[in-house]
Amino acid sequence: MSYKAPYTGNVERRWSWKGSPGYKPIYILIAAVVFAVVVIMPPPQSMIEMVTKSNPPGYEPGRGCETITETVNQKLRPKAFVDVKEDKTGDSRHEGKPLLSRIEVARLAKVMVCILFLAAFLWGTEALPLGATDILIGVLLYLFYILPIEEISKAYMKDAVFFIFGILAVAVGVAKTGLDKRIGLILLSRIKSAKGFAFLFLPMLAMAASFLSEHALVALLIPVLMGVYKVTCKMYGVEKDRSLAVFLLLGVCFAANHGGPGSPAAGGRNAIMVGYLMEYGHSISFLQWMKYGMPFVPLMAVVIGAYMYIRCKHNFVVKDVNPSEVVKAEVAGMPKFGGKEAMMAVILVLLIIAWITIGEHAGLGGPTLYAVMAMFLCRIVEWEDIQEGVAFDVVGLYAAACAMGVGLKFTGGALWLANTFVGFLPDFMAKGDGLVVGVSILTGTMTNFMSDGATVAALGPIVLPMATLAGVNVWKVGLVCAFSSSFANFLVVGTPNNAIAFGMGRDPETGERLLDVMDFVKYGLPVTILAWLVLWFWTIFGYWKFLSW
Repeated sequence: MSYKAPYTGNVERRWSWKGSPGYKPIYILIAAVVFAVVVIMPPPQSMIEMVTKSNPPGYEPGRGCETITETVNQKLRPKAFVDVKEDKTGDSRHEGKPLLSRIEVARLAKVMVCILFLAAFLWGTEALPLGATDILIGVLLYLFYILPIEEISKAYMKDAVFFIFGILAVAVGVAKTGLDKRIGLILLSRIKSAKGFAFLFLPMLAMAASFLSEHALVALLIPVLMGVYKVTCKMYGVEKDRSLAVFLLLGVCFAANHGGPGSPAAGGRNAIMVGYLMEYGHSISFLQWMKYGMPFVPLMAVVIGAYMYIRCKHNFVVKDVNPSEVVKAEVAGMPKFGGKEAMMAVILVLLIIAWITIGEHAGLGGPTLYAVMAMFLCRIVEWEDIQEGVAFDVVGLYAAACAMGVGLKFTGGALWLANTFVGFLPDFMAKGDGLVVGVSILTGTMTNFMSDGATVAALGPIVLPMATLAGVNVWKVGLVCAFSSSFANFLVVGTPNNAIAFGMGRDPETGERLLDVMDFVKYGLPVTILAWLVLWFWTIFGYWKFLSW
């Protein structure tokens, strides 16, 4: 039965400067003015030199190209590019649009960097609705002709986007059949307090995320935790408890994020770095990676648990949370296992098997969409369930982030950001373990604005040669780069885990969103700082000193 708002007559909404979530005109005006001023300004000389440099490290030119300028012209001015390449006299006259100059190409890179910071500002302040900002990014990519329209469409439709949509839809089916409560009994049956959740469950989750898809683990756990949250609130006669919701949702999200250093199987970013190390003649085995990375994971998870417990527990409206008792009580009142719940369980098991066995080659999105289709065929869900249960603005948010990543990589904006960060490193971070620390800061910062895989792909070819020049073991720099790419905690777009937690973190009864964008900044930025500290003092200057290199 759909809710119908009572009729209140024709109420005229008057425009005002007063802001509210989803519309803050002062912030919009500030953002527009700053964006316009920076776009009008000429590109920096460093950006112009970068786009004309032959085969710049960290950038893969197009086929038959040597510079970023040639690569951009090949895509945006294909006819003119071919005409010039075939004209052996060097005469660049041709019909149609002329080639873009190096300054024009540099300006595209500058605009792309501006779009990145504009989007981060609008997402963080919610000056516009999330969905509106998602669309705005595509509009700006088209308006400034950074990518052809068909390329913009492809950039929005990455595998990760299908995965996030699919996993949110699968979560609807899992919750509708009650399977989430049975899964919760298995996963949380021995966790009897908030302290147990923080200091026992989160470390186990982080270590599991070193070998299994952390995105899948987060997506499976959040519906269960939302059930725990709601029942706990009812037990204590509380309507809502945001601190409890933040503790459960972000605790799981951050712990899963930091499982990445544990093994090469943790994600595509690690596979990219393994490939780079192989190209540099310093191949690393699975067990060698674990030796250097796994000791970081449980300690970091304990630190996350302690931080979230100390930060949130005293603000709980409820007295405590007992996931074990809550889940057992919920399952006790459920009907016998079978029917649609059993079918959903089979679909879920097959989906997990597909992720493990063919995910590396087929991606995560394809198998997830198969599972969604299977739910429709088995009549587990209807389209109305998907419309109500899937946060499409969050799906669009990650799609827009993927499109920005494509634009930053293509124009060289990502490379310029990386080189600029490197240029800001003080002299003591240019050699020895200081370089390793500097690379961790650089990677950990960039991974919050780009996907972890794109960050490692952009920085790997830059930082690995620096290791050789600075007399540092290549493994140290490569591993720290890969490890720090897991520190995507303070922006929703930093990793699918964040987007999944944000999208699925809703009150099971009212549908109210329990997290906002600024929660990731508020809680995630300190977690990122703690991750750097643990990486530096426990790993780089700690047990790494006793390992052979």
